[in-house]
Amino acid sequence: MKLDIKQFGDNGASLYTFTNKNGMELSVTEIGASITGIALPDRNGRMTDILLGYDSSEGYERNSSFYGATVGRYANRISGGSFVMDGAVYRLDKNEGGNTLHGGNDPYSRRMWAGEAEAGDRQSVTFRLESPDGDQGMPGNAKISVTFSLTEDNKVVIHYHAASDRKTVFNLTNHGYFNLDGHDSGPIAEQFLTLACGRFAAIDAEFIPTGEIMPVAGTPFDFTKAKRIGRDADSAHEQIRMGNGYDHNFVLDAPSLEIPFARAWSEKTGIEMKAYTDLPGVQFYGGNNMGSDFGEKGGAKYPARGGFCLETQYFPDSPNKPAFPSAVFDAGKEFNSATIYEFAPG
Repeated sequence: MKLDIKQFGDNGASLYTFTNKNGMELSVTEIGASITGIALPDRNGRMTDILLGYDSSEGYERNSSFYGATVGRYANRISGGSFVMDGAVYRLDKNEGGNTLHGGNDPYSRRMWAGEAEAGDRQSVTFRLESPDGDQGMPGNAKISVTFSLTEDNKVVIHYHAASDRKTVFNLTNHGYFNLDGHDSGPIAEQFLTLACGRFAAIDAEFIPTGEIMPVAGTPFDFTKAKRIGRDADSAHEQIRMGNGYDHNFVLDAPSLEIPFARAWSEKTGIEMKAYTDLPGVQFYGGNNMGSDFGEKGGAKYPARGGFCLETQYFPDSPNKPAFPSAVFDAGKEFNSATIYEFAPG
């Protein structure tokens, strides 16, 4: 394993690039604890970067689309910008209409994390962030870390750790956008996806879960057998219309770090991706609202549905939905979670 570290912009950030024995590359930076690139050979041996993003540090400092970033303290949406815990009301930033999305107006995704590659470790780097009591409206002084690793068998491993001195909520995820044809290749409609998810969370017109968990069988949300991502993305199904496509939490049948919940692949490049997690849900976002921001890798401008996200998570709005899996952590109780993205070259 090779590790290259270089300056990334003028704000003290570094760009850490790991290269394994197969030539696969993983690049990460302190800005937003972000993944900036994942590249591997396609079926013709051409190095193909399959992660959308920016060339510059300035891109990640603004990053309104959350490309490759770590989001929290509570990823995804919280309805009404507030929740009640033990009788106390916690009021958060309302940055998406009347709701909170990915941490509000000062998201972790645009902050400078402290990066450290352990001496002699050519496989991983850890980013750390301290989030004080009241930050984003959340209770408790929290210490958070995210470790990114690249293995010799083409796995990108993300390990999250967090703890607080007060009872709080944690829901950390990575917001990487993938395009297995290449980050700058256009829409993802023809790429294939399977999800080991027999149910999904219905949403309302503001993308907030209604509380209803619906079966995927007989609906456009059924990815239990492989199909092209774009096949049903414009169907007349009410939930597709609500989300302008796919922007829903899918319920994992069996969370596991050994058995993948997702498999995606490209006929064009031959590149295959599998995903694993120990969390109960995944937000499958089809990039429906892309286009207002654009990436800068090689001058690329990303179109609507130019990438897809598999954001492993607790369910959206779970602090306000007692029937959902709880993301509440008592003081001193550690949030530990891992997500693995595994790749096979073309």
